[in-house]
Amino acid sequence: MSPFPAQLQTGDLAQTGGLPGLAVFDFDGTLVRGDSLLPFLARAVGRETLRRQLARSMAGAAARRTVVKGGRPEDADDDFKTAFKRRLLRRCLAGVPAERAREAAHDMAGWVRWHNPLRDTLLRHADQGHRVLVATGALTLYMPALLADLPVHDLLGTEMAVDGGGLLTGEMVAGNCVRAEKARRLDLWMAQTGPYGQRWGYGNQPSDLPFLALMDEATVVPTAH
Repeated sequence: MSPFPAQLQTGDLAQTGGLPGLAVFDFDGTLVRGDSLLPFLARAVGRETLRRQLARSMAGAAARRTVVKGGRPEDADDDFKTAFKRRLLRRCLAGVPAERAREAAHDMAGWVRWHNPLRDTLLRHADQGHRVLVATGALTLYMPALLADLPVHDLLGTEMAVDGGGLLTGEMVAGNCVRAEKARRLDLWMAQTGPYGQRWGYGNQPSDLPFLALMDEATVVPTAH
């Protein structure tokens, strides 16, 4: 596993054995500086609502830092970060129209601060004809809008449920796409879409180490703030 290179030359991105190359990028702290969730929620529900629900969600997650006894069965295996995120999403997004969330996603364009070395690396992979995948814990509600101007072919992210009336339920459809869960989804996705030649991965540590372990060349990127 290599440290983040000062410069990646185009010649380093050759395909292997006639099979297409695959480049997998984390998003928050890798392709962009900072974390995208709170800026999105602020736009979707307002800063005051977000501030209030942050405090409540933090308290609720802290109370369940250890093994969960009782409560919702789907929460039982949550670590602290996922427990906090799950509660925050429930409190902020339940009942919000999906259309309002999509509007908030487009409002995020002004927030994005690209981590230019990684953005340039992504562009070089695309120029070489490699398939580009972003695998992230960020919500699929807003990620397509943020990636619209990049040559990204596929997205794995955290999906939110929408009821029959077009309202968000506040629930994650299949859990939080981070750490071991991100690696599990990526492994399944590669089996379904491959085979691939060389596989490159770019992410932070420790959270992205499980998915980076699946790559032929893994680059640990210092978290960009």
